[in-house]
Amino acid sequence: MKYIIKNRYTNKVIVEMEAESLREVVEKNKADLREADLRGADLRGANLREADLYEADLRGANLREADLRGANLRGADLRGADLCEAKIKITQKEELLKALGVIIEE
Repeated sequence: MKYIIKNRYTNKVIVEMEAESLREVVEKNKADLREADLRGADLRGANLREADLYEADLRGANLREADLRGANLRGADLRGADLCEAKIKITQKEELLKALGVIIEE
């Protein structure tokens, strides 16, 4: 099947490739997902270690059991995403909370 991932702001194609699943496309191109529109994507169990998800739109995505350790989540939108049992590094916790829309106060 042919998959196309576009920039969430410009609609420009970031990745276009044949694959068995969107998960496969994302895993193979994880270094190039800045500002990607991945709303509602099924990425269960995906290996997204060190992925560049800067300002990616992941609202409503299924990231259950995904490995996000070291992923760049700065500016990403994860509101409504399923992150049950997803893995992150301790140093990513504040970045993740912001991506989920949680307001962090001192």
